[in-house]
Amino acid sequence: MPEITYVAVDGTACSVEVPLGTSVMRGAVFNDIDGIVAQCGGNAQCATCHVYVDETSLDALEQAQPEEEHMLGFTAADRLPNSRLSCQLKVTGALDGLIVHLPERQY
Repeated sequence: MPEITYVAVDGTACSVEVPLGTSVMRGAVFNDIDGIVAQCGGNAQCATCHVYVDETSLDALEQAQPEEEHMLGFTAADRLPNSRLSCQLKVTGALDGLIVHLPERQY
């Protein structure tokens, strides 16, 4: 299983194995990672699973779809060029080693 690392605002990192085909958001929820609320359950309708993808991991991601781009306009923390909704990041073998930084707030 690919390993995903979630980095809290205070710099604390938690690496967990996430099953293929699962979203990065679900990986956080299933592993009790604080900082991802996932209020809409992964439907790209609330932006409470906003993350900042580490610069070293950006090349492994597919481009955001228009629905995700739209919802990124509603994040509680600043939207940055590396902002993504973790519910839209499906775990593949290419994402092994993905690092995401959690924002200071989700709403």
